[in-house]
Amino acid sequence: MNGPLEWITSIGTVLAAAMIAFDLGRRATAWGFVLFCAVSALWIYIGLTSDALPLAAMNGVLLLINAWGVWQYWFHPKNRAQD
Repeated sequence: MNGPLEWITSIGTVLAAAMIAFDLGRRATAWGFVLFCAVSALWIYIGLTSDALPLAAMNGVLLLINAWGVWQYWFHPKNRAQD
């Protein structure tokens, strides 16, 4: 496990974390959660194809958590009125 896909997902994970941590506004945070969802899905793929089931399982849970973040920041009716 040290190919280009792993590097892309690693960099994407760091970028997503930075987008959320820097608190640049609701839209940037929402895009950070979207990026987290994308890289979590890629990590699941990598974990399943590399026989790294703990990695796939962990990212399955993280995908659900980050999808909840997307819902909260973009689609929840209470928060849409604030944009």
